[in-house]
Amino acid sequence: MKDYIRKRVLDICNHILESKDTVRQAAAVFGVSKSTVHKDMIERLPLINKRLATKVRTVLEQNKAERHIRGGEATRKKYKEPKENDE
Repeated sequence: MKDYIRKRVLDICNHILESKDTVRQAAAVFGVSKSTVHKDMIERLPLINKRLATKVRTVLEQNKAERHIRGGEATRKKYKEPKENDE
């Protein structure tokens, strides 16, 4: 594994553990795709550090379990805000 990939994997890992960000949020912060973040965390991180991989997987599973709630909140907020173009 190339050094820049190893560094990116560890940087993203530390970011997710500190902020509890979702894959999508981490991808936006680091300027990579969701697929890259997911592959880094699920496939590459266990090769580098199994202990960190276990911790990150726990955060990602928690985010996955909560995503239906986040989606519902976003929809509720969308329809609760008054529209500016209604006249």
